[in-house]
Amino acid sequence: MLSDMKDRTLAVKEILRSRGLKATPQRIAVYDSMMKLGHASADMVGNDISTTYPTLTVATIYNVLEMFVENGLLARRYSSNNKMYFDVNTHEHVHIYCKDDNSFEDYEDGELVRIVDEHLKSRNLEGYEVTGVDIQIIGTRI
Repeated sequence: MLSDMKDRTLAVKEILRSRGLKATPQRIAVYDSMMKLGHASADMVGNDISTTYPTLTVATIYNVLEMFVENGLLARRYSSNNKMYFDVNTHEHVHIYCKDDNSFEDYEDGELVRIVDEHLKSRNLEGYEVTGVDIQIIGTRI
């Protein structure tokens, strides 16, 4: 178990350094937490690492998460509860957003992404260049 944590920490350090970011203990903890949580808000990350970093503020965590987005390590997710969530998967994929608990789940459907991409490329969106598509399915649990 200790070896696994050490290996994960080294991997996170390398990921951060490969993007030109200093691998501080706090940044490593935030990124490691996101890898564990998958989709999370700054509050959720704060709760996850609070025993190790009790003085790390949610504002600081949010700033670190935003820095990771700017460096391509995370993607933003917008929710209907007006809270910013972050996603460790930065490739094009579909999300299912659950209104019951404001959670996100990845839904891999390459065909749906392809169909929407092709449809938009065949249209002239006056005054816009399409740079990406964000497909979010909204539902409740049954």
